[in-house]
Amino acid sequence: MRKVLIDLRMVRGRMHGIARYALELARRLPVLAPDLRFVGLTGPSGLPLGLGPLRPVLPLERCPAEFLSPLEQPALAFALARSGADLFHATSFSLPGLWPGRLVATLHDANHLALRDNYGPGRVAYYRLVVGPRARTARALITLTEFSRDELARHLGLNPYRLQVIAQGVGEGFARVSESAVADFNRRRGLPQRYLAAVGTEKAHKNLAVLAKVSGSLPAPIALLAGPGAVRRLGFSPETVDLGELPEEELACFYSGATALLLPSRYEGFGLPALEAMACGCPVVAAQAGALPEVVREAGLLVPPDDAEGWRDAALRLLRDEALRRTLAERGLTRASLYTWDDTARRTLAVYRRALG
Repeated sequence: MRKVLIDLRMVRGRMHGIARYALELARRLPVLAPDLRFVGLTGPSGLPLGLGPLRPVLPLERCPAEFLSPLEQPALAFALARSGADLFHATSFSLPGLWPGRLVATLHDANHLALRDNYGPGRVAYYRLVVGPRARTARALITLTEFSRDELARHLGLNPYRLQVIAQGVGEGFARVSESAVADFNRRRGLPQRYLAAVGTEKAHKNLAVLAKVSGSLPAPIALLAGPGAVRRLGFSPETVDLGELPEEELACFYSGATALLLPSRYEGFGLPALEAMACGCPVVAAQAGALPEVVREAGLLVPPDDAEGWRDAALRLLRDEALRRTLAERGLTRASLYTWDDTARRTLAVYRRALG
């Protein structure tokens, strides 16, 4: 039985999109392909606690060095040679530069190259010396959107047709919740009946500062999910609700109760929060930048990322126009239904089979 090793080394600390991608595949692929032996590769400490339903049920092997640590490359080569894997799926931008075996690599975006000022010369050098050369010898390359395919091809000098586009899915936990569940969530989290959701980080390309400029002029507060203290550091108005972080199981209530999600990022390789909000019946206002127009399409409103008045006007439209909210909510539900993790896993399995020959 041929052995497929799935990279789970980046699953650590706060949950993020790449970790979710790897875990969702690791949960589904063993069921879809009982003729293959699937194993997960973790860091030295294994998988963290608290993954809940995202924890995959498959054997695990450990890499002796941490993800992106100074000793990562020799340690990764050692772990892969020791494993005897017939195929390694590198589920993030960390590719095994010293291991010559069959490789499938998912490159989510070209963020580190397109926004190099955010990351410094070390990360750019890693892409130039490890990611680019190893990607050229991989059996197959996967990315999430047409936008990312073009960006990766341009920045890494790849033929764009080497990259197959396989989108992420929306988790089963993202769905409309009852009014009573929303009311209970709002009470526990100190939220009013009407609020505008905003998610992201304090990184410049997430562009939350454009929402801070208009936050004091809106008739409903923004509820910000960007880490503790982000409201103050980004200059949001005092009315803004600083949620810091929320556990995974509360996100559906957060989106279901919001009048709209505001997503002003200047650069996204995919934009999973937009789809997760749509799956909960939350209208979406997204930046007309990166992969967001490709993901959202006609199911949401698109605004130039740095047009502060445009963001204010879009938020006011949704606060005042119930018919528009209903229309966008229904379009969003339809749009989100097209993205499932089962479909992601099935299409990824087809890539494995071709790579295994």
